Amino acid sequence: MKLHDLNDRTCGCDESEGAPGLTSLNEALALCAAETPLVPGVDILPIGEALGRCLSEPVMSRVNVPPFANSAVDGYAVRCGDLIGPGPCILPVVDRTAAGDAPAQLDRIATVRIFTGAPLPAGANAVVAQEHVTLRNGIARFDRLPTVGANVRRAGEDMAAGDVILPAGRRIGPRDIAVMAAAGVAEVRVRRRLRIALLITGSELVAPGQEAAPGKINDVNGPMLEALIAQPGVSIVEKARIGDDLGRLCAELERLSGAVDLIVTTGGVSVGEEDYLRRAVERIGDRLHFAGVALKPGKPVSFGRIGTALWLGLPGNPQASFVGWHLFGRAIVDALQGATGKPRKMIVSSAVNLRHKPGRCELRPARLVGFDLRGRATVTAEAATYSGRVSPLADADGLLLLPSEADQIDTSMLLEFLPFEES
Repeated sequence: MKLHDLNDRTCGCDESEGAPGLTSLNEALALCAAETPLVPGVDILPIGEALGRCLSEPVMSRVNVPPFANSAVDGYAVRCGDLIGPGPCILPVVDRTAAGDAPAQLDRIATVRIFTGAPLPAGANAVVAQEHVTLRNGIARFDRLPTVGANVRRAGEDMAAGDVILPAGRRIGPRDIAVMAAAGVAEVRVRRRLRIALLITGSELVAPGQEAAPGKINDVNGPMLEALIAQPGVSIVEKARIGDDLGRLCAELERLSGAVDLIVTTGGVSVGEEDYLRRAVERIGDRLHFAGVALKPGKPVSFGRIGTALWLGLPGNPQASFVGWHLFGRAIVDALQGATGKPRKMIVSSAVNLRHKPGRCELRPARLVGFDLRGRATVTAEAATYSGRVSPLADADGLLLLPSEADQIDTSMLLEFLPFEES
């Protein structure tokens, strides 16, 4: 996902000079794409069960659509060669055909009453819409002479048998299912389900609703990430909440490293004395691709490999964890499944002036509030970002990207906005 503004002027997402030791946002996203292999294996599913899954190969139409020439309107089928002179034309109605009927036969100078979707009679090559026809005693009269092909849907004009109708890598949506059904496709080959493990670390965490002893807080990241990760084609096969215990973290990561495609963790990836997770990964991991991104919130986010599994380390603060999954988690899942679609992005302006500390790109929860005089969407956002706060997410429609070099965001600036999928 390349982040840049409308005028291709750098937003600082390719830069990390203002944040030494950190990977730039675009470099981190490029590493996620480059270091994430396509998951092996496919599932064969009926199209009605394939919603949200990723195609492993192109889909071709099995039939012509429509399968036969048919009428686009209710009217009267004619053979244009029978209509001589300027008109009016007067023809006997010799038959009637509706959708689902076998084709009628037009073998003399006459017309056939026809309805939308009905097969064009053999010998006919045009349909006169009924509003242009006067019918009396079985005789049709019309003044406007049709041209060949008028109001006729040709066989295969929508899709021809053998046409590629959906490419490999398409994440199947309801519209794709409609296209496949029309093309006579009953089953598709999709990438197998991803196996994901979710480990929430922190000795201070308790399950929501559980009575919290002094010093304990509700686990926000666990339920939030379960909801974010949940989608067709993904299974959370392991979920655990683990305290700050280096030995147990190492053992759990080693156990999972050969059993899942992706290990997602939260907390413990900063550089404090109580941040054990990063030490565990450094001890047993095969490779650390990046550890820290020039991003706010979410600076500690990390990505690497442990055994045969990928590892995404999200910060413990809930808003930072949310942003980290939105940016990196979704990109990794897409790469594992070979998805070719691009994340949604809008160009917007801020409805109010905002301040920003230069040095890191900032993704601030924002709400769509209307349109400016040029028809461009406008958003509002909090005056500052607090990575531990959750409440701003409830009213947000997406994330507003504040360029790393900017200290003042005014209402005339063009900004990138990443809308949430459910918005």
